[in-house]
Amino acid sequence: MTNTQPQVITLSLNSGSSSLKFGLYRVNSSRTETLISGTAESIGEATSKFHVRDSQGRTLTYDTTSIPSQREAIILIGKILDGSKMPAPAAIGHRIVHGGPRLRQHCLINETVTQQLDAAAIFAPLHTPGALSVIRFALEHFPGLPQIACFDTTFHAGMPDVARVLPIPQELQLQGIQRYGFHGLSCESIVHQLTSPVPDRLIIAHLGNGASVTAVRDGKSIDTSMGLTPSGGVIMGTRSGDLDPGVLVYLMREKKLDAAMLEDLIDHQSGLTGISGISSDMRSLHDAASSNPGARLAIDMFCYSVRKEIAAMIAVLGGVDVIVFTGGIGENDDAVRASICAGLSWAGINFDATQNLAASRSSVKVLVSQEDEQIARHTWSLLLAA
Repeated sequence: MTNTQPQVITLSLNSGSSSLKFGLYRVNSSRTETLISGTAESIGEATSKFHVRDSQGRTLTYDTTSIPSQREAIILIGKILDGSKMPAPAAIGHRIVHGGPRLRQHCLINETVTQQLDAAAIFAPLHTPGALSVIRFALEHFPGLPQIACFDTTFHAGMPDVARVLPIPQELQLQGIQRYGFHGLSCESIVHQLTSPVPDRLIIAHLGNGASVTAVRDGKSIDTSMGLTPSGGVIMGTRSGDLDPGVLVYLMREKKLDAAMLEDLIDHQSGLTGISGISSDMRSLHDAASSNPGARLAIDMFCYSVRKEIAAMIAVLGGVDVIVFTGGIGENDDAVRASICAGLSWAGINFDATQNLAASRSSVKVLVSQEDEQIARHTWSLLLAA
């Protein structure tokens, strides 16, 4: 039987605070094929990097150049696509971290959606303003192409009330103050990779500069560590994760910190950076750990924090069949994975750094997050439905 679903060329744009990842894909109902992909890094800094790879992952371009803003990054991507002789995209998909209470499903971007994203920017000030600027620049550089918003919060939209509702007055709950959860596109990509079949009780530890742990039952999110914003949950690179709310009250009352100062402290000065006093980069902390007690403590606290959250998700699920590590740290740091798993043997988690972690029988897997491919799949689906 032949596949009658049409193929669509889509461009995925995945913006960070100082980076922009992109990928051009050929998508149909059964396959997502990478044509070209790349990253603009350190945008706005004195020296930026622009790395482009072909479908086999081979480097086509690796330039150190000035990329003052997301606008210039979009222009560079457009030039690469024009000069590569690749087919032109029929639609563009964007990763949006937080759509607020009104935008919980992936959707076509129109003026109303843009206004709702503007209003929701307060929920994710590290991410949404940059994503909005990328959307506007893409509309300018690729006029006439449908643009799709793909939300990290969508994967968690069906969480049960016991996990979603925060223990605050009902009038605040009705204003959209609830647990949203993030890294949803990454989680979706993991579930997509485990389709034969998806484990009944799956835990996904997305560990990078931002980090979260999600409990997945039968392919659906039922609980996750991040809350109203991407600042909560486990310890992260520069974000505190969960804090006693009394700490914030104390800082406001006794140290006279205002909202902007608290936000800067929680999102930029805390986490691995705050504990170690030297870096948010796990690689730098490993290098310094033998001689710097702060670096060693930061690593230990990170692993401890993630291990506790995984244990909580095991309780939520009533056991665990598979734990997947993904994200920059989760995929690449053997020592961190081993430390996290060392305290989970009681749950049947037997970590062996020498084994093939991707082997189907292993209770611990390492899978590469494929957010951009997931964006491409959603873009294809919404384009056909439009």
